[in-house]
Amino acid sequence: MLNAITSSLGSAAMERITLLLNHVIAAETVATDRLRPHAGRTIQLHWTGWPSLLPAPPVVAFAVTPAGLLEWAGETPPAAPDLRVSLDASNPARLAAQWFAGERPSVNIEGDSAFAADVSWLIENLRWDIEDDLARIIGQGPAHQLSRAAGALSSGFTFAARRLQDLVARGGPR
Repeated sequence: MLNAITSSLGSAAMERITLLLNHVIAAETVATDRLRPHAGRTIQLHWTGWPSLLPAPPVVAFAVTPAGLLEWAGETPPAAPDLRVSLDASNPARLAAQWFAGERPSVNIEGDSAFAADVSWLIENLRWDIEDDLARIIGQGPAHQLSRAAGALSSGFTFAARRLQDLVARGGPR
């Protein structure tokens, strides 16, 4: 029963993540233009070096749609993806710090060179403009203020995550 609950939660989360990814991709016509020629091809995300003490993350795969967007491949990833994106997850604290800092994590992309170049471009250049999305709902002024507050909060989390990473690397507080 617990597996069924976690499986359905994972499916629901992946569907929401796919919607978010497509929202970001659709906001930039150059992104959909780059993906459209790769319609029907699959991208698989693979976590390398995952700490053995943590539960293993699922293998995640997406198929490119004719519209140049992504479709989650479901709980059963393709046996032979067209592109494999490996993410170094040996240090989850570092990954979190990079994410909060808006830095690109270390990735390795294997597969068709043209497809790899386009996916690499997406990873390098696409960013979610949260302030713009908020402005559509609550107006430009409040969205800007919320964005500034979130930026300050993010900076604090980044500092804390980097400090934690340094402490772990040194073996604890001194």
